[in-house]
Amino acid sequence: MVKVAERSQKLISEFARSQMNGGQAGMHPELAETGRARSVADAFIALLTNLAGNQRRMMQAQHALLSSYFDLWQSMTKRLLGEDATPVIEPARTDKRFRGEEWTSNVVFDYIKQSYLLTANWLLDTVRDVEGLDPHQARLVEFHTRQFVDAISPSNFVLTNPEILRSTLEQNGENLVRGLENLLSDLERGRGKLAIRMTDMDAFEIGKNIAITPGKVVYENALMQLIQYTPTTDTVYERPLVIFPPWINKFYILDLTQEKSFIRWAVSKGYTVFVVSWVNPNEKLAQKTFESYMTEGVYAALDAIEQATGMREVNAIGYCIGGTLLGSSLAHMAAHGDDRIRSATFFAAQMDFSEAGELDVFIDEPQLQDLERKMDSAGGYLAANEMAHMFNTLRSNDLIWSFVINNYLLGKDPAPFDLLYWNSDQTNMPKQMHLFYLRECYLKNNLAKGKMKLGGETLDLGKVKIPIYLQSSQDDHIAPYRSVYKATKLFGGKNRFIIAGSGHIAGVINPPSANKYCHWTNDALPDDVEQWFNDATQHPGSWWEDWHKWQSRKSGKKIPARQPGDGKLPVIEDAPGRYVKVKGS
Repeated sequence: MVKVAERSQKLISEFARSQMNGGQAGMHPELAETGRARSVADAFIALLTNLAGNQRRMMQAQHALLSSYFDLWQSMTKRLLGEDATPVIEPARTDKRFRGEEWTSNVVFDYIKQSYLLTANWLLDTVRDVEGLDPHQARLVEFHTRQFVDAISPSNFVLTNPEILRSTLEQNGENLVRGLENLLSDLERGRGKLAIRMTDMDAFEIGKNIAITPGKVVYENALMQLIQYTPTTDTVYERPLVIFPPWINKFYILDLTQEKSFIRWAVSKGYTVFVVSWVNPNEKLAQKTFESYMTEGVYAALDAIEQATGMREVNAIGYCIGGTLLGSSLAHMAAHGDDRIRSATFFAAQMDFSEAGELDVFIDEPQLQDLERKMDSAGGYLAANEMAHMFNTLRSNDLIWSFVINNYLLGKDPAPFDLLYWNSDQTNMPKQMHLFYLRECYLKNNLAKGKMKLGGETLDLGKVKIPIYLQSSQDDHIAPYRSVYKATKLFGGKNRFIIAGSGHIAGVINPPSANKYCHWTNDALPDDVEQWFNDATQHPGSWWEDWHKWQSRKSGKKIPARQPGDGKLPVIEDAPGRYVKVKGS
């Protein structure tokens, strides 16, 4: 406790000093998130106004809640009298908070659990069904209500979580002391902001036990390095394959471990694989635009691949925002008659943002103005921890509160987990690029409308006539399959659409050897995605083999395998290169 007191005093002193100097990273009080606060406040004022004008509905809602409480009291009374009682409500199948046996076997904790679930569901249903709110306000209200509901879960408190209570009694509170030590360490690491440690950050090293598929960096510029991977087959398809990953995260999500690596698997299937490794930008790259990522990313990679292999034509993959960039670039290329990309695959990528995922709650003009001021004060870029916090709040139970329980209340160290190491290895965003993307895609949906301009061209996805493979995931909250499906009506060529099991990451990173989840296929493309889903065929396991069957037919004949450095581009360094090792702010 003496150590805790000393560290707490030091932390408070440093925090106070930083505030006297204008706050962390030069942030001044007047640059607080006033726009976001205003957007949220306006949404809840509209909610309360509509609720106040519908007293009958409120009375019905309150009666329903009281009725459910009465059912719960009856059920608990039966249990106290030794009778069997059917639960009034049970957690969702995916809810991990109440999996401990005592949440059901102990009458008190079972009552706490069920009363919380009844109240939480009632509150969410009440705000969800209010008429008169515009769609964005409705999403804001539901999102922030869910944040509140998640925060007050009984699983997050010592006296109402049986596992924490038992550990505290058994350890004489030492778990809470260790937890406070962990909390102070996270605050120190975040320089006054809570930077929750999700995994053992010392258990992994890029290039040592993750991102280890053999290859060479054969080209680099200010924005990216281009990696060419070493073949593992005697022959390869003639047409190379280039992957454009998202720059919101680092590329090695596609090369986590030998077992999970899409890159290693694609190399084993006979593809000459190139991957773009984006730089982690700082203030020197603040003026880089979305167009810069096209010219210095997509176009530069195509030029370099031709020098490295002698092949002008390639196949391409774009993941998430890397897919949005690839789609935009294809439209730009179509306007110029540039046919170097002969087929394109999109992993969880959106072209039409009219039904975008949950990130939409962070995007309206007042919030974007706040974001711009924040980036200006930081030197022209969005610090990596800001982006990470935003993504984590979308799944707060899994990515925030579960670690509050484990690290701070149970006093445990987080376990080594490669995916969470990648999730914590954050990247910065250049100001000009980021604002253009958010305004043009999320706010205005100009790419889908045919109004986005890049390189002097108004982009028309309908002019893209090459074969397209669109992968989506059933539970993706960032790029929902309903949103991804809209691209089938935008591209002008022959499209194939599939839905994988799981979400934005696990739905993509699902090797056949894992034998997990499932996927759905349907050669027809009706106007309605739900009709597509109803008529689709479900297949067990990974969708990767379906993609390989599609892609191999568009990759040309087999030729002797190419080695990095064989062409006109000399080897710069071993994969995964320097850029991926740069840490975000």
